[in-house]
Amino acid sequence: MTRLYGFEVRGTLIDAAAAVLLTYFIATATLDPPGPRFTDSAWVAWPAAAAVCLPLVVRRRWPLPALAVAVTAAAVATATGAAGIGVLVMTWAPIAPMLYSAAAAAGRVMSVVALTGTLAAAAVTIPWLYIRTGTTPDDAPGSEVPLWWQVELGLIVVSLATAWVTGRLIRWRRAIRADHARRAARDAVADERLRIARELHDIVGHSLSLIAVKATVANHIAEERPAESRAALQTIEKTSRSALTEIRRLLDVLRADDDQGAELAPFPGAADLADLVERLRSPKFQVDLTVQGTGDLPTAVGLTVYRIVQESLTNVIKHAEASRCAVTVRAADGVVHIEVADNGRGRKQQNKGRAGQGLIGMRERVTMYGGTLSTETRPEGGFRVAADIPYTTTEDTV
Repeated sequence: MTRLYGFEVRGTLIDAAAAVLLTYFIATATLDPPGPRFTDSAWVAWPAAAAVCLPLVVRRRWPLPALAVAVTAAAVATATGAAGIGVLVMTWAPIAPMLYSAAAAAGRVMSVVALTGTLAAAAVTIPWLYIRTGTTPDDAPGSEVPLWWQVELGLIVVSLATAWVTGRLIRWRRAIRADHARRAARDAVADERLRIARELHDIVGHSLSLIAVKATVANHIAEERPAESRAALQTIEKTSRSALTEIRRLLDVLRADDDQGAELAPFPGAADLADLVERLRSPKFQVDLTVQGTGDLPTAVGLTVYRIVQESLTNVIKHAEASRCAVTVRAADGVVHIEVADNGRGRKQQNKGRAGQGLIGMRERVTMYGGTLSTETRPEGGFRVAADIPYTTTEDTV
């Protein structure tokens, strides 16, 4: 806003300086024209020139009123002889920038009306001035300036038409830029909504799956092994609280920009994998975690790593019937390698549809960074998910 305000002030100062200079040149040229000598008082030429030029100062703020005042002043000065014959081009010169501003600011109909009115005023008053002073080709065949009115009118019409066309082109370009900006804003909103939807899918899918599994375990062993049942219930409690926290954080992102009340928790990353694995461990399901070199991962890449491991482990719990799973995350030479391998039953045909959405989400996340994702049933048994994601550290971008 400050920048825009400063731009308007500078533009107004430039227009004011131009109005003063044009007033001086028009008045002095009118008092000493190349055509018939100016017979009125000098006090007529100066106010006439000022009336035509001073609306320049407000052409940016009020383009149509400024144009109307200036055209009226120029037409009256021309028809009454307050403008010098032979320098009418200078008298009508200030009209061009005001017609440009009107064409750039007004709609199609009003801009055409402005152009038509301006050209009509010039086309009527300029020949009339020459007829009044007897300097037309018919009335003064021996005059040294028989074609002045045609030449002056032609130059004025060309300059005014050029200014109007330029203004319309500028308005067209501004409309295209505004449309592109609106489309970019809509695309950004759509991308953000897709990202949030993907985050919610990962959070809800993982948490509810884990809760369902742990609740089933607790229900079956509640009487025989109360200690393990209590541990399953504790896992359900922790998972529920964690899911609620992450969902609340994502919903806070959707708040209005002026709502500064909530402090957002940081996104989960590679450093949070240990807590994730700890929540999933049980006497019947062991998870071995290896994390190396992830300290410099960008936040977005760390979140992607966390979600891929989370989704992979969720699929293992839901579908694999595995007793052990190995999770490996290694970052080196600008690439983070993720591998999740279990000793379960592998990917059977009946499970493809059920686990398909999670694999699609993982593939989208990896592809977004130009990485690769592979999934396969292991020859020795079980299922393996492997991903390689390239990244750039902050030091590399400096």
